[in-house]
Amino acid sequence: MAPVLSSTPETLVTRGWSDYALLDSGHGRKLERYGRFTVVRPEPQCFWAPRDPAAFERATAVFDPQQEEEDAGRWRFDAHGPIDAFPLKWRDVRFTGRFTPFRHLAFFPEQAANWEWMDARVRTLKQPKILNLFGYTGVASLAAAAAGAHVTHVDASKKSVAYARENAEQSGLSDHPIRWIVEDARKFVAREVRRGSKYDGIILDPPKYGRGANGEVWRLFEDMPELLKDCAALLSEDASFLLLNAYAARISGLSLAHAMAEATHDRGGRIDWGELALSEDGPNARAIGLSFFARWSA
Repeated sequence: MAPVLSSTPETLVTRGWSDYALLDSGHGRKLERYGRFTVVRPEPQCFWAPRDPAAFERATAVFDPQQEEEDAGRWRFDAHGPIDAFPLKWRDVRFTGRFTPFRHLAFFPEQAANWEWMDARVRTLKQPKILNLFGYTGVASLAAAAAGAHVTHVDASKKSVAYARENAEQSGLSDHPIRWIVEDARKFVAREVRRGSKYDGIILDPPKYGRGANGEVWRLFEDMPELLKDCAALLSEDASFLLLNAYAARISGLSLAHAMAEATHDRGGRIDWGELALSEDGPNARAIGLSFFARWSA
């Protein structure tokens, strides 16, 4: 039986929590709070006016992009800087924020909407096996582990997996059943299919372009269909979910949903799709759409 594809998109909005908030936005930038620091980062789609321009000038750190590539650049710090890393927390997960040279801070706060959804589903299962592909610094993996899952975390970057393991230590999850794998996601998944391995939930957050642990080239539009097909083959008979997120330009939640429907054509269930957004707090709060998702659920 084919899954039921939702006819309308959904916007999953992440609002602030104790260690994160979107404070203001406008004139191509956003002002955020990470723990006790305030940070300004480029956001071209914020072409409205900021509500408190002076607050941007008081920020702890400002990312200055290179003209030829907005995701690469350098950080400027106030008189108390520079700052390398700092502690953060989301629910029971403790992790380290880092000022990377690619404007990110070693995690993506808008993903909290996906973490919440995954957490709720994992807690309904008994010690489920969860696979997290392109797992980066591991916040989603640790959220799943904290909810009771046996987790396999896969990323091609040795440094990212090392950071994820450090985050597990900070969260008190070092003794939880988490496998840490440094490998190209496609190679790992293909091998798991040959072995007959099964998982109760799978998370994918692939980049538009990347390189594997041994130089393998990843291209989202060319490589995603086959990877999704293999991921569907890894789902157990009673699997709960398959979650796909993408930040690539020239893609939509609907296109991800159709790819998901093709991969899960005989699984039944439901496919929801849409956009992830960060929202300011308070009256007349504005939200910024940042990525697209599709998720199959039983």
